[in-house]
Amino acid sequence: MFPAILIVDDNESIIESLEGILSDEGFEVFHAFNGYEALKMVEQHSPDIILLDIWMPGIDGIETLKEIKNNFPNLPVVMITGHGTIEAAVDATRSGAFDFLEKPLSIDRVIVTINNALNFRKLEEENRYLRKKAIEKHSINGQSSAVQALNLKIMNAAPSDAPVLITGENGTGKELVARTLHQLSKRPEEPFIIVNCAAIPEEHIDSELFGHERGAFPEAHAKNRGKFELASGGTLFLDEIGDMNLKTQAKILRTIESSTFQRVGGGRTIHVDVRLITATNKNLVHEIKHGRFREDLYYRLNVIPVEVPPLRDRLEDIPILVKIFLAACAKENKENEKEITHDALELLKKHDWPGNVRELKNLVERLCIMVTEETISCKDIPEPYNKIADEPRQRELPERRALFAIEKLEDARKAFEKEFLKQKVHHADGDIEAAAKITGVAPFYISALIGNNDNNG
Repeated sequence: MFPAILIVDDNESIIESLEGILSDEGFEVFHAFNGYEALKMVEQHSPDIILLDIWMPGIDGIETLKEIKNNFPNLPVVMITGHGTIEAAVDATRSGAFDFLEKPLSIDRVIVTINNALNFRKLEEENRYLRKKAIEKHSINGQSSAVQALNLKIMNAAPSDAPVLITGENGTGKELVARTLHQLSKRPEEPFIIVNCAAIPEEHIDSELFGHERGAFPEAHAKNRGKFELASGGTLFLDEIGDMNLKTQAKILRTIESSTFQRVGGGRTIHVDVRLITATNKNLVHEIKHGRFREDLYYRLNVIPVEVPPLRDRLEDIPILVKIFLAACAKENKENEKEITHDALELLKKHDWPGNVRELKNLVERLCIMVTEETISCKDIPEPYNKIADEPRQRELPERRALFAIEKLEDARKAFEKEFLKQKVHHADGDIEAAAKITGVAPFYISALIGNNDNNG
């Protein structure tokens, strides 16, 4: 299919000339004599590029350009005029024009400009497609209310340059949230740099973040750019920020406040423009109380808090996640995608998943490899995931919630003691004597406590 070009000019001879030449070059050509006609033609024919004269009766070319860009921001528009001025060129460029051509038109220049604009549009479309795929790849999948609330928060936070603090348990997908924030930000084409603060030795963290000059320390044989410098213009993601030492925390704080830093062993001040996203599985308020995290840094990082829910709070998403993981395994191993029975999925939904989505993904990969049949059923689900619904594991979460709802410490101790002994007796298959040996509690005490609890229930 040939690219379609819309020529907009009030000079009929110019339109006829361009139509003839561009048709010979293999383009499909339409024309309009003013801005009003041009806007209708864009709606009707969806051209791939527009050649637009600036000086026309009615609404001029600049106003027409602005209207086109409001409705079709990705449509390339090349402005043409016989009265070219610097001001007109600047105004056209600011309004979204791809290029600016002066009359009398050079046909070679026109064709080169058209091809450049079409190539640029193709690259933009490819980038949008790749960006869409990247967002899909790194998004938190699911239809639960917890995931919908999380995605809404991500959508609201992404366009801002304000720091984001992502909290959540291990395996919930904090890095996926950070990547999605970057892809939906105003910096998606810029670098996304990840630093795992827990994985870098304390003596190397400053050099890793801020870089170093040659000779700054015995191992510094060459100048090194740090992660802040590499991320300039884009996003820096500091994972496990709660594991960072207090000295480095102070340097991070100064960098956030001034947007400047110095390399280790250097004296030159370096300016950076970085969107900072941090993540932790720790309770930073608790860390502050124990002197392990700076309170002033916490408030700098926690401008936009985003909490990633654990899998146990969105068990209804398990079928969707399992389907995604099964498809990924099949693609990676170049095999047919396995199915899973409804009963097997229901069994997985009864587990509390302390390792969260990461644990579920690892289990699905294991099942893909170890199960030889095309369908995964309940018999294929290994321990501890194959426990029946009335196991203590299934009562653990509501019991914990009830426990923490108790106001008085003494009452909470008594409630915990009862639940603890009940579970020990259950694991001993109802043998109170065996449970007594395990716990070091007299059998009669266990009988009395559990009996009282059952009577109350």
